[in-house]
Amino acid sequence: MLQAFALSRRAVIAGGLLLPMISGVALAAPRSLTFAVFRNGAKVGEHRMSFSGDGDDITATTQVAMTVKLGPVPVYRYRHNATERWAAGRFASLETTTDGNGKKQRVSARAGAGGVAIDASAGKLTAPAGAAPLTHWNPKVFAGPLFNPQDGKLLKVRASKVGANQWAIRGDTEIDNVYDDAGQWLSLKGKLEDGSRIEYRRL
Repeated sequence: MLQAFALSRRAVIAGGLLLPMISGVALAAPRSLTFAVFRNGAKVGEHRMSFSGDGDDITATTQVAMTVKLGPVPVYRYRHNATERWAAGRFASLETTTDGNGKKQRVSARAGAGGVAIDASAGKLTAPAGAAPLTHWNPKVFAGPLFNPQDGKLLKVRASKVGANQWAIRGDTEIDNVYDDAGQWLSLKGKLEDGSRIEYRRL
């Protein structure tokens, strides 16, 4: 996930989002997704997702492992694990742990009638009802408020559809996601805070 791989900020995006509330949506989840991750053209790791459940009741499990090297020497290591649950087409819960070069973060989020209760290493907050994590695999979330799955904070971005199957996310970050006709995630390109380029290529 691009927002999980900013080298100097807690994610690629942070703040609050002004978008309409997301309601129940049809999910387009395959059994698994695997991406090779490249930074400035050099492979730095992989992003793997597996999905269980049926229809609109989905559990998505994510494992991300990346290492940036300066020549043969590792200078940045990143690990991220997440379990994301959707029920009846609506975001239900998220549990994540992240280790970025020894800096550890955790997020626990639960959707309820009054909003999404988020308990993270940085503190607690209540996101608007219908908020969902920006984990990229589900383009339906772009219709509603988003929060960062790494630090639990609300995101200040705008998402717009470009053509039939591409979404451009702009604000404090620059991300382009491409999906197939069924809505399954195919690729990602983005720009990190340090000016480097990151790309996800599906395997």
